[in-house]
Amino acid sequence: MTTTQLAPLPTSNGPEPAAVTVRGLSKRYGGRPVLDGLDLEVQRGECFALLGPNGAGKTTTIEILEGVRPRDAGDVDVLGEDPAVAGRRWRDRVGVVSQGEGAGPALSVRETLDHFAGYHGSVRPTDGLLAAVGLTESAAVRVERLSGGQRRRLAVALGVQGRPELLFLDEPTTGMDPVARRQFWELIRGLRADGTTILLTTHYLDEAAELADRVGVISGGRLVDVAPPDELGAELRRESTVSWLEAGVRRRVSTETPAAVLRDLLAAHAEVPDLTVNRPGLEDVYLRLVGATPASTATPAGTAAPVGDLR
Repeated sequence: MTTTQLAPLPTSNGPEPAAVTVRGLSKRYGGRPVLDGLDLEVQRGECFALLGPNGAGKTTTIEILEGVRPRDAGDVDVLGEDPAVAGRRWRDRVGVVSQGEGAGPALSVRETLDHFAGYHGSVRPTDGLLAAVGLTESAAVRVERLSGGQRRRLAVALGVQGRPELLFLDEPTTGMDPVARRQFWELIRGLRADGTTILLTTHYLDEAAELADRVGVISGGRLVDVAPPDELGAELRRESTVSWLEAGVRRRVSTETPAAVLRDLLAAHAEVPDLTVNRPGLEDVYLRLVGATPASTATPAGTAAPVGDLR
């Protein structure tokens, strides 16, 4: 059985300290631990994605880092300050796109952006923001008449309006159609290219793979792995599944040496119908890390395995 140990935290190599440093973060609700000694470090200028199932503590972590939710224990440093006691100047350096609604319903989209522009020392032009989030044609529409996806786009515009150094995005593309999601991805790539540090939570694995320099998976109140998307769960990716049909029965072997299994099969059989070799992808690794699927065990050649074991 393959097991995954807690990944070591990365260290800062450059002259600047990390944008976010968390050590031993804990939070309980009604005596139930949601965060249980979580460690996290986000480097300046990177896009970091937090993945995890519902209730894993992603939003709680984000809200503590934003300074809007108290923690029970742990050390938290965001842009050089403790967000629990940081003041107005610190908040001007941080942008937030939460899961809630931040705009009043009576104003139009343009009026909303123009209104909130007055709260920032440096702002992005309204026309540019509207174009970036795909709301140019809806600029005169009242917020109460926007669709759910359009409201998410407006929330993103408000979050980046003040040119933040650090941007928190809590499931920002929920409710967006595929076209709007890809427009949002382009916006995030542009922000990162400008040097904005981004901490993103998402349920979409393709979104994390597209946007994130590194991905952290939360399970059991802690980060169980941290790595670039294509390296996540490195130990779990070593095991492949060789599958074929034999006398009408699906046979499988889980192995770290698929070439050897293929050699033995081809030596023993003149033909091997429906022969495949599958390596775990990002979704397979994620499900294993959060315990949604059990770690596979080797199946001796020539024995049948349940169809559900094939991943």
